[in-house]
Amino acid sequence: MSYLKHRVYGLLFKLFGHANVKPNRVSFIIDSGESFKGNLDYIKKEFEKRGDFEFHFFYKDRLSFKSFRMLAGSRYIFLNDNFFPLAFMKFKPENVIVQLWHAPGASKKFGGSVDIESRDILGKISDNTDYLIVTSKNIIDYYSEAFQMPKDKIKALGLPRMDYYFENHDLDKLKAEFSQKYNVSRDKKIILYAPTFRDEEKFNNVFDYLDLDKFNERLGDEYVLALRLHPKIKNFYNDDIVSEGKYVDVSDFESEQELMLISDILITDYSSIMIEYSVLDKPTLFFTYDLEEYLANERGFYYDFKSTVPGPIVYTSDELIEVIGNGQFDKSKIFEFVRTQFDEIDGHSSERIVNYLLDGGRRNE
Repeated sequence: MSYLKHRVYGLLFKLFGHANVKPNRVSFIIDSGESFKGNLDYIKKEFEKRGDFEFHFFYKDRLSFKSFRMLAGSRYIFLNDNFFPLAFMKFKPENVIVQLWHAPGASKKFGGSVDIESRDILGKISDNTDYLIVTSKNIIDYYSEAFQMPKDKIKALGLPRMDYYFENHDLDKLKAEFSQKYNVSRDKKIILYAPTFRDEEKFNNVFDYLDLDKFNERLGDEYVLALRLHPKIKNFYNDDIVSEGKYVDVSDFESEQELMLISDILITDYSSIMIEYSVLDKPTLFFTYDLEEYLANERGFYYDFKSTVPGPIVYTSDELIEVIGNGQFDKSKIFEFVRTQFDEIDGHSSERIVNYLLDGGRRNE
């Protein structure tokens, strides 16, 4: 690949290579849709506690000479997702580039672990990155391969947005607001169903595999199903299969973390949401109606899926309903799963990261 557009970004950035780096300027590279912004918000709040810092948001899908100049003059530059122009941008030694990544732990393979052709440009991006922040030393090898990053640049300091779960939240109020928004009885428990996207189209229509009539007949008095579709699944989602009152569609609900916090059970399949939800020590069920096809044809996992996931695996709608109806939740695997994905879960990830950077890349153990 020529990566022409990304090379143009690099050339434009070169025009501002003379910019003086301001020691108190912090830049965040993000898209105009502000996807995966949670980590950046928590890092910003942590810097705000430390003194007079200046903040700049560099929108990677908007060309602005002023924004390029501000980025070049930033002491700390944070990313939360891939940004290929980084491979062609020349930074000063005073610039510190930090990749936070938006997902905790390691589950499905990604990046250089599955896309061999991308390894060259990932390696160039790695050359321009000072630190890659992960949640555990146990997953450093995986991230090293995925990002083509030397292991000594990868620091297990935590995921900033996980600090959310250690803030004071009024659960009763959040549940009441949810109930009012979706016209659901406050007495009902919430089952969050968050399926992932499949490359094979026929498996994305979850309603072909989940019998909503049976689900509600058996469980509807006690539970409400809150369905959060992956954005890509909507390409295969037909309105004519919707039946009013069988579930609530929370695909556009602003905060996925709030949904996890107020839900009582998670149903997922191969989504990395399982990692974050496991920290809450609540039941997760894995509705994997296409497991063998997925394992054979999709990108695979960094671990053995069947023996590792923190909850029961079910293959049919009837099995799913039976497990929930009988309360057959196997939570025994949760502790071990969490231990492999996180070194520290304490609400201080943002603090640890900022301390590390302000201390010049040193951590007090």
